[in-house]
Amino acid sequence: MQVSMMNLCRLRYCILSFVTLLCSLASYASSHREAPLISNDPLADNTDLYAFKSPDDPNSITIIANYIPFESPDGGPNYYNFGPNVRYEIHIKNKTTTAGDDITYRFTFSSINEDPTTFFNIRLGKQNLKTTYKCEKSMDGGMTFSTIVAEGIVPPNNIGPRSIEGKTVGLEAPDYNSLVEGAINTATSGEKVFCGPVDDPFFVDLAGAFDVGNFRPEGNTTNAPKGTLNRFNVHTIALKIPVSMLQKEGRGVSQAENILDADFVIGVWASASRQMIKTLGTDGEVGYEGKYVQVSRLGMPLTNEAVIPIGMKDLWNSLTPYEGHDLQFAKYFVNPELALYMDDSKFGAAVPSLNALRIQSNSLGAFDFRNGRSGLFGLKGSSALVGTALDDAIFGTLLLPDIASPRAVDLLPIFYTGVPNLAPYQLATGKNNNPLAKGKPFINNFLPTLGDMLRLNMAVPATPRDDSKFSSLGLVQAAVLGITDPAYNANKDLQWIPNMDGFPNGRRLEDDVTTIELQAVSGIVLAAIGLFYDDATPEAPVSPQLLRVLTFNSGPTKNDTSLKGTFPYVANPWRGFDYPEKARF
Repeated sequence: MQVSMMNLCRLRYCILSFVTLLCSLASYASSHREAPLISNDPLADNTDLYAFKSPDDPNSITIIANYIPFESPDGGPNYYNFGPNVRYEIHIKNKTTTAGDDITYRFTFSSINEDPTTFFNIRLGKQNLKTTYKCEKSMDGGMTFSTIVAEGIVPPNNIGPRSIEGKTVGLEAPDYNSLVEGAINTATSGEKVFCGPVDDPFFVDLAGAFDVGNFRPEGNTTNAPKGTLNRFNVHTIALKIPVSMLQKEGRGVSQAENILDADFVIGVWASASRQMIKTLGTDGEVGYEGKYVQVSRLGMPLTNEAVIPIGMKDLWNSLTPYEGHDLQFAKYFVNPELALYMDDSKFGAAVPSLNALRIQSNSLGAFDFRNGRSGLFGLKGSSALVGTALDDAIFGTLLLPDIASPRAVDLLPIFYTGVPNLAPYQLATGKNNNPLAKGKPFINNFLPTLGDMLRLNMAVPATPRDDSKFSSLGLVQAAVLGITDPAYNANKDLQWIPNMDGFPNGRRLEDDVTTIELQAVSGIVLAAIGLFYDDATPEAPVSPQLLRVLTFNSGPTKNDTSLKGTFPYVANPWRGFDYPEKARF
C-alpha cells in the first residue's frame, strides 16, 4: 500500500501530538512529579498551592503550600519529611511598582535523631528525625529577613497507635490531632503557622488521564473514576495571615471600597531551592554548599503539567515569575495544546472522553477561538473597543496581540495577569447580547505582573462551606448563578454571588481545578461574558453545548476525607497502620 508524503507527514504529526498529550497528562496531578528533574527530588517538589479567604475568619487569608508527592502513610522505616537542606518559600506580590516579592516567608528545617540505637522512627517516647523549623519574613524583596518563628515543631508522621498513643513505647499523645494542635504557632508578627504531614487534599483520576486522556466522569457506573491521591499524604506549610498584613497599604477588609476593590488583589507563588553543589562522601555523608538555586515553583495549578511542553518544564521550574521570565511561555497559553483535542478540525476525535468540550468556532456568527484562528482580533481598532480592556490604550496590545493568538483574550489573563473588572470581563447578564457592553461584575483579581501566580482578591467574602450554593466549580459556578439565578440576574449591579471566592480567584481546598481548567480551555469563560457557543441564540444563550461543558467533570469531584473547619483546614494525615476494610487481602 502506498502512502503519500502528505499523509505520512500528517500521520507523523498525529503520533507526535499523541506523545505530547501523553507527556502533558502523565503529570496532571497538579504539581506532583511534574518535571523530569524535580521528579527525582521529592523533598523539594511543590505539589499544590492554595490561597483563600479563611472560611471561619473574614479578616484573614490562608495560604497553603504542599510539598512531597505520593507519601504512602505506611512508607517506613524512612518516612518522608521536610528536607533539612531545602529552602522553602512562599512569595506574595501586592504592588505593581516593585520588581519582585513584596512579602516573602522562608522556611528551613532541622532534624535530629533522639535515639540512634533503634531502626524505629518512634520508640520509648523518643523520635528519630524529630523536626523543627525556622520561619523568616522579608518585606524588602528578599534583601533582609527577620525570624518570626524561631523553633517551630513539626509533628511526626502518623505511623500507628503504638507509636503515637502508646504508653511507654510511644509518644503517649491523647490522639494524633493533639500533636497537630500543639504544633500551631503564632508568629511574633501575628500570623498563625503550621508545618507538618497532612492528607493530600488534591483529587484527580490519574489512571484515566494516563490512558491518553481517558477521563472518567463522576457517576460513570461502567468504569468508575479512581481518586489517585486517595489515602496519600503530603507535607504542608500553612499560614493564616490578617488581610491588613497582606494589603499593600495595611488596610483591612472593612476599609475596602467594595467586594471587588482592586487595591486588595495579591499574587501568590511558592518555591523550593537547593544549594548548587551536592557532595557524596565515602562515609555515606552528604554535604551541600554554594548559593541556593530554585528547583521547583508553583503558582496556578496545572501550568507546568498541562501547558508547558516537556522540554521546557525544568527551565520553567528554575525561573521566577518576575523580570519578564514568563513571557517566553505565553505562546503556550494563547494557543494551548489541550485545545487541539477539543477541536474536530484538529484532533478532537482522538480523545472521546473530551467530546463534551468543544471550543467556539462561530460564536455570535463571527468569532473563532480555535488554535491559530483570529478570535476577537478582527475588532482591533474598532470604536467598539474604546474604554474596554481590549482597547490598545488600556490592555489591547496584550489581550489582542496578533491575528493568530485567540486565547490571549481569556486564558492568558487568567494565568498571567488576573482578570480586571472591565468590559468585556463581566457576565453576560445585562449586556443585551453585546459582549463588549458592561455586564454584571463577578471578578477582579487583576495584578498585571505578567507572570504565573495564584491571584486573589481579598475583599471578596468567603462562601460558607455549608451554603447550599457552595460549589467545587468555583468562579464558573458563580458565573452560572449570575446568569441564570433570579436572585442574582435581575440587574447588572455588583453584588456578592456565592463562589466568587473560588478558583481562579484564589484557590480553595475544595475547588475542582482540573475540571475548571478543562472547561476554561473549552471556552467557558468566553461564554460567561457573552461570547456564547456556536449553537446559542439570543433567545436561548444557555445552549446544549454550554450545558455539556458545565456538566462535564474530569473524575473525582471532592477529596477523599473531610476537611477541617479551622486552621490549618487540611485533614490530619492518614495513619500507616490503618486501612479501609475493602483493602484487606
